[in-house]
Amino acid sequence: MKNRQTKTRKIAFMGLFSSLALLLSYVEFLLPPIFVAVPGIKVGLPNVVILFVLYCLGLKYAAVVSFTRLCISSLLFGNAMTFAYSLAGAVLSLIVMAILKKIDKLSEVGVSVAGGVSHNLGQVLVAVVLLNTPQIAYYMVVLTVTGTISGIFIGLCGALMIKRVPKNKFF
Repeated sequence: MKNRQTKTRKIAFMGLFSSLALLLSYVEFLLPPIFVAVPGIKVGLPNVVILFVLYCLGLKYAAVVSFTRLCISSLLFGNAMTFAYSLAGAVLSLIVMAILKKIDKLSEVGVSVAGGVSHNLGQVLVAVVLLNTPQIAYYMVVLTVTGTISGIFIGLCGALMIKRVPKNKFF
């Protein structure tokens, strides 16, 4: 009976975290562009939830929340191309963040910055392949700066949540 309750509790928390990440995706969708001159740059608000889940529950749960949010938000606010770009960025970002978290040499902010920059790298790599235009890679100069700035913001928010929310309350 206890095992069944634990499984139900895990599913409920994954739904809760996925919903929260989706809500932050919607908020970000409603926000005006940060830099009108540079298209496609976003803060990455849902990544606060992903970072929190990665640190408090682990990679498997962070991947579930990230993928669930990505699928639903692509259906609601995007299309197949936005899904492809977002999936590449999310997968690369999660891999990099999980490795850096495991190495345990960086703070949550440092891990978040690496995740933000690698997310942008994943998206640029997909754009280079799909559009067959290697020159798009020059865009990484701007995206590295913006990924670092947004990674710091997301990392600070995530670190605050990780510090304040008791980890033993979930499972």
